[in-house]
Amino acid sequence: FDTEPITSLSPLTIIPSTSPSSTSRTSSTSSSTSTTTSTSALTSTTSTSTSTTTSSTSTASTSSTTTTSTSTTTSTTSTTTTSSSSSSTSTSTTTSSTSTSNSTTSSITSTTTTSTSTTSKTTSSSTSSTSSTTASTCNLFFNQTTYSVGINPNAVTVVDVNNDNQPDIVVANFGSNTVTVLLNVGNGIFNTSATYSVGFGPQAVAVVDVNSDNKPDIIVVNQASNTVSVLRNLGNATFNTLATYSVGISPQALAVVDVNSDNQPDIVVANTLSNTVGVLINVGNGTFNTSATYSVVIYPWSIAVVDVNSDNKPDIIVANQGSNNVGVLLHC
Repeated sequence: FDTEPITSLSPLTIIPSTSPSSTSRTSSTSSSTSTTTSTSALTSTTSTSTSTTTSSTSTASTSSTTTTSTSTTTSTTSTTTTSSSSSSTSTSTTTSSTSTSNSTTSSITSTTTTSTSTTSKTTSSSTSSTSSTTASTCNLFFNQTTYSVGINPNAVTVVDVNNDNQPDIVVANFGSNTVTVLLNVGNGIFNTSATYSVGFGPQAVAVVDVNSDNKPDIIVVNQASNTVSVLRNLGNATFNTLATYSVGISPQALAVVDVNSDNQPDIVVANTLSNTVGVLINVGNGTFNTSATYSVVIYPWSIAVVDVNSDNKPDIIVANQGSNNVGVLLHC
């Protein structure tokens, strides 16, 4: 065939040929271009891909040997693309379809955008999975550690009873008529110190220094015996019964607060079945006298002593279970 020598090359220009075989080789090169474009989308080198396409097209018109070499390279590139990810294979198919319409440059841009979008989506999914894993392993608290106490423990308070700056546990055991003291030995680990007998059916417990010796004492209401027991702290977290005081019927709750401004903590008790609140005044050295009993409504169940009207005198607030209300007794 007679052809004129090519003196200059324009990017992405296909040389017409009358030979069917030449056309076939050019079509093969176009397919190679599509595969190269897919590779360029993954490596983000668009300008290099365009240069390679031009070179391949020119070579296909002059030498069949070179075309064979290009085909081999294309096969290698295709294999690499397939190994990279399944998403790249899908992108290559789209590029090949676009290449048939002779819009190679647009195909490169479209493929690059698609590849970037796929990468972004994968990263987002990975981040979400990591966040979910972290949340599921953080549960605020460890599983509980249990310590044996008496029968039917009904109330608990946590106070440092042996002055070692470690909070200890004091439990009222309703079914065994006892109070159990668990000493904190450090790191939140407790040992049973001792168990002390009180009245029948201890229902509520408080730990307050009632005799001004800087050692917290134990005060417990005994529901079944209608009494309040005071256990004096002898030091080293050992206690003995200082006294027992009679109150109303079925005492359910107590608060230990100074109600008469003498710097001595007093005892206020909610008596459920007598529908009263009893006040025991501390006369010093941890001994108490009954001051007064106040009527409330049905089933006083819980009690608090706080100044609610800003007159510097503590008032009594009681929850009345049987009448569905709360009573407020203002200090006069």
